[in-house]
Amino acid sequence: MAILENKVAVVTGGGQGVGAGIALALAAEGAVVAVLGRTLATLEATCAEIHHRGGEAQAFVCDVTEAEDIDAAIMEVVDEFGSIDILVNNAQIVPLGRLLEINDDEYQEGMDSGPLATFRFMKACYPFLRGDGSIVNLASSAAMRSDSAGFGAYAAAKEAIRALSRAAACEWGEDNVRVNCIMPLAMSPAMSRWVEGGGDDVEDFLGTVPLGRVGDCEEDVGRVVVFLCGPDASYITGHTLPIDGGQAFLR
Repeated sequence: MAILENKVAVVTGGGQGVGAGIALALAAEGAVVAVLGRTLATLEATCAEIHHRGGEAQAFVCDVTEAEDIDAAIMEVVDEFGSIDILVNNAQIVPLGRLLEINDDEYQEGMDSGPLATFRFMKACYPFLRGDGSIVNLASSAAMRSDSAGFGAYAAAKEAIRALSRAAACEWGEDNVRVNCIMPLAMSPAMSRWVEGGGDDVEDFLGTVPLGRVGDCEEDVGRVVVFLCGPDASYITGHTLPIDGGQAFLR
């Protein structure tokens, strides 16, 4: 039997890249996946691939920066599937640029789509997760790099998510809700286009990854999320797991 059989998983930002890879991996292990995001066409593409492989999924349009959208989407998921067992907070608008280049609106957008959305989704899902639920939040190794120039606003948002996750793990452990973070380096659509373009910058970047490659969204990242949400990780909570080929901590 698939290890997530009869589990209902919510994945935000599931229309492409890491979110889609996670949704595919969860569905492959039997989870029914609610794929959330802003663009219906991309959400439906993820669901179509899941259906093609014999899994079950449904798209739910949701702007994660809007509290009303979050509450409405979660209630729609529960009305459709009856429960929520897994929450993966992946959606994030990425504010990149040096600190003097980032304006207040860009900084706030990163916070609203990242830690604030994560905070809201965790609270909205908590009543359904109690008893045997798992949350996986996406952080980033951006704050761990020796040179985080150009990543300050993004790193701040992702570190806030880690702080929220640790607090939730402490507060909700008594309810058997586990909360962990991952820090992935994966072949998102933007990363794929850049790597395929080649050049010295790409070679230099890959040289910072001890394993010499960028991770696959489904096989490298999604499978780790499956593990964290499955029975073999039932005694793991409050942790942050880098999935980056050793880049953040070995180089």
